[in-house]
Amino acid sequence: MKKKLHPAFSIFTFSRFHIFTFKILSRLLFISILAHQHINTFAQDSSHIRISLLTCTPGEELYSTFGHTAIRVTDSNSVTDNVFNYGTFNFDAPGFYTKFIRGKLLYYLSVENFREFAYDYQAERRGITEQVLNMSADEKITMMEALYENSKEENRYYQYDFFLDNCTTRPRDMIVKYKKDHPAFKWVMPKGTRFRQAIHLYLDKNEKDWSKLGIDLLLGAPTDAVMTIGQSQFLPDNLMKSLDSSNNNHRLVVSTGSLYPFQPAINKGSILTPMFVFSLLFVIIVSLSFLTNKGAKIFLQGFDGLFFFLVGALGIMLIFMWIATDHSMTKDNYNLLWAWPFNIIIAFFVNSKAKWVKLYFGISMVALLIVLLSWFFLPQQMNNALIPLVLLLAFRSSLKYFTPSFSLAAYK
Repeated sequence: MKKKLHPAFSIFTFSRFHIFTFKILSRLLFISILAHQHINTFAQDSSHIRISLLTCTPGEELYSTFGHTAIRVTDSNSVTDNVFNYGTFNFDAPGFYTKFIRGKLLYYLSVENFREFAYDYQAERRGITEQVLNMSADEKITMMEALYENSKEENRYYQYDFFLDNCTTRPRDMIVKYKKDHPAFKWVMPKGTRFRQAIHLYLDKNEKDWSKLGIDLLLGAPTDAVMTIGQSQFLPDNLMKSLDSSNNNHRLVVSTGSLYPFQPAINKGSILTPMFVFSLLFVIIVSLSFLTNKGAKIFLQGFDGLFFFLVGALGIMLIFMWIATDHSMTKDNYNLLWAWPFNIIIAFFVNSKAKWVKLYFGISMVALLIVLLSWFFLPQQMNNALIPLVLLLAFRSSLKYFTPSFSLAAYK
C-alpha cells in the first residue's frame, strides 16, 4: 500500500527544495561575479598583462623606516611574474661610502622574480600591499616595454635623491607617463605639511630619536619647505593612498589587496633619548663647574677641549654637506648658528689667557644666547634635544669669559 504524505510535510519538502535551489543559484551567481571581476582584473584585454604597484611596510632598520615601492608586471603570455625595483644599489661599488656621503651614489633599476622579492620582505616580517592598475592593453604593453628597456645596463642607473628622485617617485613617474588621462592626485596629508614633518611622522612612530637627531642636524632649511601633492609622494604610503584616492571617471586602481599583512613589531623606546642624555650632561657639567677641588677643574679643562672640538668638527661637516655634496636638502643649514667650525681651533686654546681667546668666548656666549632666544622662530625647525647642548656651550663660554683667570689686569 502506498503511503500518503502529510500535506504539511509536502510543503516543507517543497520549501526545502526551493531553498536549496536558491542557495545553489546564489553561489553560482557569486562565483560568476568573482570570475567576471577576475577576468576584468587579470585578463581584461588581449595583452594578458597585469601591472600593479607594490607598497612595502617599514622595517626596523633606518634605511627601511619609510617603506618601499616597486612595480610588479605579470605576463601570462610569457609566463613571467617580475618586480621592477628602483631602490637597488651596489655595496661593492668603488668608493661606495664617499659617493654615498657626497650624494653621488648611483641607484639602479633591477628586475627579479616576484617570489624572490616577496620572500625577502616576508623574512623581515614586512607587509606588501598590491594595487592593480587600471590600464588599457596598449598602455600596459608600452609601459612593460619601457620598464625592460630601462632595466638594461646602459639605462638602469640614476642619481638618487631621497626627497625628489627615489625608489617611489620613479614608479610614480612611470605610471604618470604611460597612463593616459590619469585622474589628478589628491592630498593624503594635511595641506601645508613640510618635508621634515613628513619624515618625523615615521621617525616618531618608530621611536628612532637618535636617527631623528642626526637627520635634523644634517638636513637644512630646504627640508622645511611646504610639499606639493607630487612632492609628498616621495613616501611609499603617500603614493599608495594617492592612487587609491583617485575616484574620477578614470579610476587609477582596479583593486587593492594585502598580500602579506604582517604587523610591524612594537619598538619599545629607551629612556636614553637625546633629550635625556644631553640634559643629564648639562646638569653634571654645571654641577662640576661650581666645585673648587683640583680634580673637577682638571676634568673640566679636558672636557672643554673635547666639547668645543667636537662641536667645531660638526660645523665643518655641515659646511661640507652644504657646499661639497649633491644632496638637495643639506643646504642653508641653520645649525651652523651654534655649531661654529672655528671651535675646532679654539678647542686647543680653551685654557689660554690670551685676550683674543677671551674675546672669542664672549662673542660666542652672546651669539649662543641669541640663537636660543630665536630657537622656535628660525626658518629651519631645530631639534629640541639640542637645547641642553647649546645651553651648555653658552654656559662654558660664559665661564671662560668671566672667570678670574682670564682677568686682563692680571696679565699686564
